[in-house]
Amino acid sequence: MFKQIKEDIVVVFERDPAARTEWEILTTYPGVHALIIHRLSHWIWTHRFYWLARLSSHIARFLTGIEIHPGATIGRRVFIDHGMGVVIGETAEIGDDCTLYHGVTLGGTSWNKGKRHPTLANGVVVGAGAKILGPIIIGAEAKIGSNAVVVKDVPAGATAVGIPARIIDSEKPQAIDHLPDSTNFVAYAVCESMNDPIVKIVYSLLDRVAKQDLQLQQALLELKQLGVDVETDAEVGKAFDVNSLKNS
Repeated sequence: MFKQIKEDIVVVFERDPAARTEWEILTTYPGVHALIIHRLSHWIWTHRFYWLARLSSHIARFLTGIEIHPGATIGRRVFIDHGMGVVIGETAEIGDDCTLYHGVTLGGTSWNKGKRHPTLANGVVVGAGAKILGPIIIGAEAKIGSNAVVVKDVPAGATAVGIPARIIDSEKPQAIDHLPDSTNFVAYAVCESMNDPIVKIVYSLLDRVAKQDLQLQQALLELKQLGVDVETDAEVGKAFDVNSLKNS
């Protein structure tokens, strides 16, 4: 227990530049308090004292504004930053080194008693206000953007944003600020490599127009060879330079 508390304090220093002293973290960080009480509540829950476990988690909710069901499984070095409004359901599973910001919901979409809440693999970052719903899997080191609503699996290392969430970067994003012993952490899941999906669509359309232009010029050339009087570009078969438009 004391080793885990020490890890909780160390991870706050790594991921929150506002942290100053261990005493400050231990006495004023609700995310740390919620995790400490949850470990006790979860231990009570696993020993089948369900009412007592729920009462313990209810007290933690009153004190911290963070609601964690005692049945939820949470790994080591998890950081809940700010924390107000965080809700974690009964069958949710959170791996090691994950980060959750305020307003995050790990919720269920079924009334069945079985697995109905999400599973977060190691190193996942969930931005403020994000909702991850259902028995889905968020892959290792994936990033969930603020206010995203995720209802499908997210691959490892991917970034998901929007309502409903869509994958905008399937490669491992590069953090804006690299932190010692925490190079994969990205605050609020905001990355330099987070590509604008609208820009991606425009690029795709430009590529398609370029291909169609090439096909049209080739068709006109063939018609001219057959004796049809048509006009072609000065340089037949050469599409306009898409890269120059992208860089403009």
